[in-house]
Amino acid sequence: MNLNQQLEQLLPLVTKPGRYIGGELNSVEKDPKDIVTRFGFAFPDTYEIGMSYLGLQIIYKLLNDLPGVYCERIFAPALDMEQQMRDKGLPLFTLETKIPAKELDMLGFTLQYELSYTNVLNMLDLAGIPLKSSERNESHPFIIGGGPCAFNPEPMADFFDFFLVGDGEEALPALCKAHSDWKKRQGNRKDFLSTIASLDGVYVPSFYEPQYKKDGTIESIVKIWPETPDRIRKNIVTDMDAAPFPTEPIVPLIEVVHDRSVMELFRGCTRGCRFCQAGMIYRPVRERSKDCVMDLIEKQFSATGHDELSLLSLSTSDYSEFEELTTELVRKGKEKNVAISLPSLRLDRFSFQVLDEIQGYKKTGLTFAPEAGTQRLRDVINKCITDDDIYNSMRQAIELGWTSVKLYFMIGLPTETVEDLDGIAKIAENIMEIYYEHNRGRKGSKFKVNVSASNFVPKPHTPFQWFAQDSPEQLREKQQYLKEKFKKIKGAQFTYHGTEASRIEAVLARGDRRQADAIYKAWKSGCKFDGWSEHLNYDKWIEAFEAAGLDPDFYTSGRICKGDILPWSIIDIGVSEAYLHSEWKKALSGQQTPDCRIGCIGCGINRYVTCEMEGIL
Repeated sequence: MNLNQQLEQLLPLVTKPGRYIGGELNSVEKDPKDIVTRFGFAFPDTYEIGMSYLGLQIIYKLLNDLPGVYCERIFAPALDMEQQMRDKGLPLFTLETKIPAKELDMLGFTLQYELSYTNVLNMLDLAGIPLKSSERNESHPFIIGGGPCAFNPEPMADFFDFFLVGDGEEALPALCKAHSDWKKRQGNRKDFLSTIASLDGVYVPSFYEPQYKKDGTIESIVKIWPETPDRIRKNIVTDMDAAPFPTEPIVPLIEVVHDRSVMELFRGCTRGCRFCQAGMIYRPVRERSKDCVMDLIEKQFSATGHDELSLLSLSTSDYSEFEELTTELVRKGKEKNVAISLPSLRLDRFSFQVLDEIQGYKKTGLTFAPEAGTQRLRDVINKCITDDDIYNSMRQAIELGWTSVKLYFMIGLPTETVEDLDGIAKIAENIMEIYYEHNRGRKGSKFKVNVSASNFVPKPHTPFQWFAQDSPEQLREKQQYLKEKFKKIKGAQFTYHGTEASRIEAVLARGDRRQADAIYKAWKSGCKFDGWSEHLNYDKWIEAFEAAGLDPDFYTSGRICKGDILPWSIIDIGVSEAYLHSEWKKALSGQQTPDCRIGCIGCGINRYVTCEMEGIL
């Protein structure tokens, strides 16, 4: 019985069989006889989450447009499907052709969040591929890691043959060309790895070996293969108009988390929030032109049946032609009955004329991220918005008839005080007062303020990488304090993230290569889908760290100092350590750094590529 026949018998036994069928509109079919490199794009979570990720659609188009390359998709099976697969001996397979993942040439995992690490091991195990790169031979595919977590690859270094750091649009074609040449000359695995190690953005962990001091910090990183670079410089796509973008994205068979068309306006961010890893690792800002954006959107409208379009970027309303673009898109949306969704809005740069246009057609949610409750703490984190920005924006939204707003805050930020927590509740209370003032004596729907508080996680390559994380107990105290405060605010709701997940995330985010054993032990004890609150088993994770001889507090404390070799020091993001440390010192004194659209602030990225946005304001 072949794999397809086994699937036919198995799928009626699991929930959402559409996760595993494939054959969606716009998915790609190729003749395997014409293929030199079979590439599996692996997303270490379920189909619904993976198919909501724009990067998958971009890489899928990029690779399948290359002659001789076939990119197929692989997702983590849900628990019921995994059990059926293990019971019946069914290996992890691709959606497009249903071949076992172990028969691919390369298997690339996107590492979007640290709590997906055990899913990577689980998928490799389901595929029948040895978990450690040192245990693989010529019959196994090369295992590749990419995505934001590849900017500190060390915790997962033992499990990957190599990592691709930065943008994939230029690196992947070069990689596939190198793989084709290697196949022709019938080289061995080490030959291929030594060949690609010279490519920008390629990090081969087995060619480097960290040496540790007695206190657990890193003394040095020794190169095992002399020809490899001292540091790995990230890949940067410089021309977004020329970069591949899916005009015929795959349309999922079942409802997914973000079931809509997506348009990426630009990459990078100029704001410089000191806690934000994405704002540092994706520098510089590179925009698509308005004409290019409209052309791509028109083609997406024609190729899909989506009734919503989301404009995606780290700070969407910072797009240089934002108002002109959205005004035109709202008109197009009305013609085609497509709603426009605007995430990542800035309170101080938002066009309420555009907002009113959207409200008049199909209302979508209002979402803002003040991040901190007081001006003092916003200065510390370099969130350059004021109380006036917040309240003036809310007045305009309420006058336009908006009935709810969601506000994102972060607790546990460096230097945070009780007054800063009080400020979160005060902002919600003041917004409700603005609503009551405007609607006094009127009848109508009630206004709601939904406040969500995440926990600060110190991330690599940020000015806050040198700060400690609050303990779970401290975070829980702050959450409870705010919970009590919000009970007294009519019309406001308060929700918060789990402290245990935030701690494991911080431990892994700042982890080193010694954590591989702990991650393996956590997986062996049953940890998987750790990013889902209902599946995270915190106690098993702590037991795994203890069994591996590691103290989680070592990674969440503020022990690391300027000048230390950090696990992620091997990765060069373009932004200099001197700049990050300068921003760290400014945070301690509550000094803001202006938006680099006003003028260059000397972050260091211009060593490699010019920032398009310098001096645009």
